[in-house]
Amino acid sequence: MKFAKRMDVFGESIFTTLAKMRYERAQKGLEVIDLSIGAPNIPPHERIVNTLSKETLDRGNYIYAITDLPELQDAVVEWYQRRYGVTLDPRTEVTSMLGSQEGLSHLALTLVDPGDIVLVPNPCYPIFRDGALLAGAKIVDMPLKKENNYVIDLDAIAEDDAKAAKLMIVSYPNNPTCGVAPVEFYEELVKFAKKYDIVVLHDNAYSELLFAGPGHSFLEFEGAKDIGVEFNSLSKTYGMAGARIGFMVGNSEIVSKYKTLKSNMDYGMFIPIQKAAISAIQGDQSIVLDTRNAYRHRRDLLVNGVREIGWDIDLPEGSMFVWAKIPDHYKDSESFTYDLFEKTGVLVVPGNAFGSEGEGFVRMALVQDDDTIKHMIEVMDQSNIFKAK
Repeated sequence: MKFAKRMDVFGESIFTTLAKMRYERAQKGLEVIDLSIGAPNIPPHERIVNTLSKETLDRGNYIYAITDLPELQDAVVEWYQRRYGVTLDPRTEVTSMLGSQEGLSHLALTLVDPGDIVLVPNPCYPIFRDGALLAGAKIVDMPLKKENNYVIDLDAIAEDDAKAAKLMIVSYPNNPTCGVAPVEFYEELVKFAKKYDIVVLHDNAYSELLFAGPGHSFLEFEGAKDIGVEFNSLSKTYGMAGARIGFMVGNSEIVSKYKTLKSNMDYGMFIPIQKAAISAIQGDQSIVLDTRNAYRHRRDLLVNGVREIGWDIDLPEGSMFVWAKIPDHYKDSESFTYDLFEKTGVLVVPGNAFGSEGEGFVRMALVQDDDTIKHMIEVMDQSNIFKAK
């Protein structure tokens, strides 16, 4: 068979490779402690589950949704006003997505022609690059450096690349680096995008998981809506990852074009899930604080624990991940990842899976409970993996 040339840019996903490793070890009866995939193990609040259950039993909800329920659009507008102080038009500046992954896969198709430049962070969540590649884009990296607190250096972007760029993807708090951008960065970002006529996509999946307090919306900053959109998600904040609920909000022209594309690709979000989303963002928001505190607690337990056994890593300011420099006696991220897994059963993601600038680091997801984290630290300590050979 002959397959599309666009598939030539995709190899096997690192997460598929890690899943095979996990399966093979488990088949041998050996323990696996999986910190690789950011799949939340904090379940949705009871009221959200009850809403979903009730609406699922209503046989009238099994029609094609086609478009978002007006009450869902209104709920998102109220959520953004209450949470970020951002005013949105519910009918023209809001649309649902079947998870942020779907939006990241398809938005570039509405903005980019083959050969156009898209500015992408390096390292980054893989779909940032892959979505642009599906549209035939040329990727230009924006390195995220530890010495710059993983904040994009806009001045370092080559003038020719900035002039030619059609789209720029940004995300803070950041996955995988856990970096957090200061207010000044967003202000400069808007100026930069306007100067070079670049559309900005800000992925804001972790703004509620900033441990010093809730994070910002890109749209809070003057002029942002003129040049960009923001993605937000209920996956991590409300524990609804499998329900696939995301939202694009912001510039009405971009939202409209994306709605047109979606109208040719799917028949909308299952109505009971829309009702559950309304319940999540309109009800008592103390559940968000509980989730944030749970991730903060796990962060402290994991980071302080591995420091005590000889792995000196940074304490992240936000997200549900830990971005950790590998021990000095390892030559690269993959050798450390595979050695760690072989000796302890602890599965992490090598940093170079997120881009060349991720080399020398690994990402760990805070998706295990306290007892498992404590046990993991004991197992790693017994392995002597952090002692130079």
